[in-house]
Amino acid sequence: QVQLVESGGGSVQSGGSLRLSCAVSGYPYSGHCMAWFRQAPGKGREGVVLLSSGGTTTYADSVKGRFTISQDSAENTLYLEMNSLKSEDTAMYYCAAAQFSYCRTDYFLSRADLFAYWGQGTRVTVSS
Repeated sequence: QVQLVESGGGSVQSGGSLRLSCAVSGYPYSGHCMAWFRQAPGKGREGVVLLSSGGTTTYADSVKGRFTISQDSAENTLYLEMNSLKSEDTAMYYCAAAQFSYCRTDYFLSRADLFAYWGQGTRVTVSS
């Protein structure tokens, strides 16, 4: 059974930092495309960052230079380090796994429908 469990969300002030975690079980994520998405209240789900098999990363323009994805293969965990947070980063953040390996272009940032497995989400609130 595939499980993705996010944690690390919370409330921070503008300019602050958070690190989100996604613990993956039941799935060999290192051979597949992984991603972080987010959904703000009243808006659709948008891609934040993609991690393709082989390690290529693709970031949304809105988070470039501020967010960093990383992984700990020994712990089967993905991380999203978020710095210089802005109020517009307020959203529910989701970890997602695809059944395909490569996602090296920003095309996949707008295709949440292509991702087969999702976590329950962790909420991030940034106050100005």
